[in-house]
Amino acid sequence: MKLFLKYLKILLKSQLQYRTSFILLCLGQFFIPFFVFAGMYFMFQRFNNIAGWNFYEVMLCFGIIHISFSLSECFARGFDSFSNLIRTGNFDRILVRPRGTIVQVIGSRFEFTRIGRLLQSIIVLIWALTNISIDFDLPKIIILILMIISGIFIFSGIFILAATLCFWTIQSLEIAKILTDGGREMFQYPLGIYKKWVKNFFTFVVPFGCVNYYPLMYLLDKNNSNNILYIISPILGILFIIPCLLVWRIGVGHYKSTGS
Repeated sequence: MKLFLKYLKILLKSQLQYRTSFILLCLGQFFIPFFVFAGMYFMFQRFNNIAGWNFYEVMLCFGIIHISFSLSECFARGFDSFSNLIRTGNFDRILVRPRGTIVQVIGSRFEFTRIGRLLQSIIVLIWALTNISIDFDLPKIIILILMIISGIFIFSGIFILAATLCFWTIQSLEIAKILTDGGREMFQYPLGIYKKWVKNFFTFVVPFGCVNYYPLMYLLDKNNSNNILYIISPILGILFIIPCLLVWRIGVGHYKSTGS
């Protein structure tokens, strides 16, 4: 943890060297999801609800998934750009250090400009919460926090899986963006609006449904069956990181230097 905080401090200082550029990039990140949000707003002006979900309920999905994605992009960016370490041979340097590869790869890059996207998502989330009648108590607050954490773990897990492929392909594969960018776009809407096979895939294989859909069904009193399954669903999303880390270890074991 101490090493992680040192990486955090060093990279923050380096990015703040060019403050104007940093501020403009943050503003850009603020407006990217803003226009997506504006599109959704005008769509709900035309249609009152989607499959029984009103505008503010969908905005809860939007806020949670975008907060999770922006935090994951900020802190797991090292995995997203991991192919550079492989291609330049810099991963050799990481392997000879007396520290874990996970911490070092994470610490190789942080993308603090994602603060702009994070800020916009927090505003949307607060706006939605203030317009929905939810009787919040301590367990519900914990569930809401777990939903965001679950999303961070799922997105980070996908970044790790994509980085692991680089041990064999050298270059990064854009296919991973199907689940990162694509997952973010799909799950700003509730999972229930999609077909059954999509629902099953994103529940049992890549558990994006555990980030917002199932726990929100409980928070919004939309569930008709056992509450426990809806309550613990964010924990299942967090557990997704375990097989991803195991796959990473297998990838490290098969690493062959490019000799750069």
